[in-house]
Amino acid sequence: MVDQETFPCQICRGQKTKNDLIPAELVPASIVDIITKEYPAWSSEGYICQTDLNRFRIQYVRDEVEKEKNAYALLQGTVNNDMKVEDHLPKNENVEYEKGMTFGERLSDTFADFAGSWIFLGVFTGLLFLWVFLNSFILVSRPYDPYPYILLNLVLSIIAAVQAPIIIMSQNRQEVRDRLHAERDFQVSIHTDSEIHRLHKKIDYLMTNQGHNLLEIQNIQLELIEELLRKTA
Repeated sequence: MVDQETFPCQICRGQKTKNDLIPAELVPASIVDIITKEYPAWSSEGYICQTDLNRFRIQYVRDEVEKEKNAYALLQGTVNNDMKVEDHLPKNENVEYEKGMTFGERLSDTFADFAGSWIFLGVFTGLLFLWVFLNSFILVSRPYDPYPYILLNLVLSIIAAVQAPIIIMSQNRQEVRDRLHAERDFQVSIHTDSEIHRLHKKIDYLMTNQGHNLLEIQNIQLELIEELLRKTA
């Protein structure tokens, strides 16, 4: 007679035996949240029948799947917007800077590069020896610049006076390039830090929210399968 004792289901109000009922206190909190939305009078001291509980289980699974779809669509939209707004490929500052250079700036850079090479040193040394050789041995009777080579000193002074500001101009532009590189490195560091922070948030979201939701859905699926097996046995 005890087995035939019936209790009311809080949802459908039908009288059912304990074999067909689940104590309300055993219903997971995630399912309780869905039940209380439709039945605010839900109490943890009553019972719920298997049919109604399965209905809320299926509703919970559908709601979670729909939430994941919406979250994925929102995430995909955010990624697409970021791809449109942000330029993830860093620009080449050298190319951008060289496009805005004037002819005089290009000429000074070319001259500075040549003046700092072994070719310039070799050519300049050869010209000095040729100058001295011509005025000391070949043009002995009428040298155009006899010893102590005053004209040579004047030419060297003029070259040094002209060469120094040209090299300084080139060095100043090199400093500008270095500042551009430093600023770009700073921007890349900020962008990298932002991306790492964003990845951490995504990983935390996957580990906390989605992982928990998947476990809940798997538990509900297992419960439904077990109940189906009991009915078919």
